[in-house]
Amino acid sequence: MSQFLIYFQLGLKHILNIYSYDHILFLIALAIPLSFKDWKRILVLVSTFTLGHTVALLLSIYGIITVKVAVVELLIPFTILIVALFHLFTAGKSGKKESVNLVFFITLFFGIIHGLGFLNTFNSIHRGTSISKLLAVLEFALGIEVGQLVVVLIVLIIAYIVQTVFRFSKRDWTLVMSAFIIGVVLPIIIGNKIWLR
Repeated sequence: MSQFLIYFQLGLKHILNIYSYDHILFLIALAIPLSFKDWKRILVLVSTFTLGHTVALLLSIYGIITVKVAVVELLIPFTILIVALFHLFTAGKSGKKESVNLVFFITLFFGIIHGLGFLNTFNSIHRGTSISKLLAVLEFALGIEVGQLVVVLIVLIIAYIVQTVFRFSKRDWTLVMSAFIIGVVLPIIIGNKIWLR
């Protein structure tokens, strides 16, 4: 049970800390157009994202795929930018329901990219056998899932307050938050070390 708590807490802390701002930004971007009534979709999206992380970690720790850290560090902010741009250009449009499968597929793919960003952290604390690695990854994934749900819940509460107390429309909330995220993530992309090579 103590090993479960170690990896569960590691996953939880990996999401719920200031240094995971890129991951938190992605979750905010994902949750912007949603509300409490979309709770089933939220659960599926967050779980799909966690599944992507888990698949990436498993493929990496078993040596099936290898990716350069610099490439992953560039791809992660691009995933945030793409989701924010998508919401910016589709805010208030009714055709969004038709693209649900595409959104889930993209969320899974982006989860894989973000999961590759966890590889160094995970490998630095776990050097066990294949079976113990599998269990550790699943325990870590559960912590990540809970941490992500906490972030999304906070976003939904803030969105509810802004839209009911301050009378923002859902469209305005989506536009403002998407623009904010784009404004934060563009300097991260431009300042990436990969452009200096």
